[in-house]
Amino acid sequence: MKTRLFFIATFCLLSVITYSQSKIGYVDSDALLNQMTDAQDARQQLDQLIQEWQAELNKMDREWKTKYDDYEKRKLIMSDQTRAETESELIKLEEKIAEFREKKFGTNGELFAKQDELMKPVQNKLFTIIQEVAKDKELDFVLDRSGGVLILYAKTEHDITNDVLAKLKAQ
Repeated sequence: MKTRLFFIATFCLLSVITYSQSKIGYVDSDALLNQMTDAQDARQQLDQLIQEWQAELNKMDREWKTKYDDYEKRKLIMSDQTRAETESELIKLEEKIAEFREKKFGTNGELFAKQDELMKPVQNKLFTIIQEVAKDKELDFVLDRSGGVLILYAKTEHDITNDVLAKLKAQ
């Protein structure tokens, strides 16, 4: 049913576009972002943060592993109280590791906040330039073929990726 509705909606949209003689352009925003120095710098900063946080996480994991291995070797000769204390310490350390991982890499973690902070200006710059090029070329629509948009056919004359890239480099 959804597929049928999709085809009907697509047919209607294409009929309207064909009837009104609209001009359509498309870009590959992934290719553009890969060419932008600002985006490359932002990615490097993010990669550096990830490496730092991953190193800290690895250190915590090694600490837990060392304590766990020591516990495993000595648990048979430990008193019940010492065993319980050591197990509690291991559990607290596991919770600390999980909390750190969630704080840094979770869905509301620092990584996503930093990514948004660094990439939002880059994306805004790109979208502004795309709009300018679209207006210069008097396009009615600009599609992005790098994401979830599926283009079944497109003439290369409507690809404005190189024009946007040229304008980006000119700035």
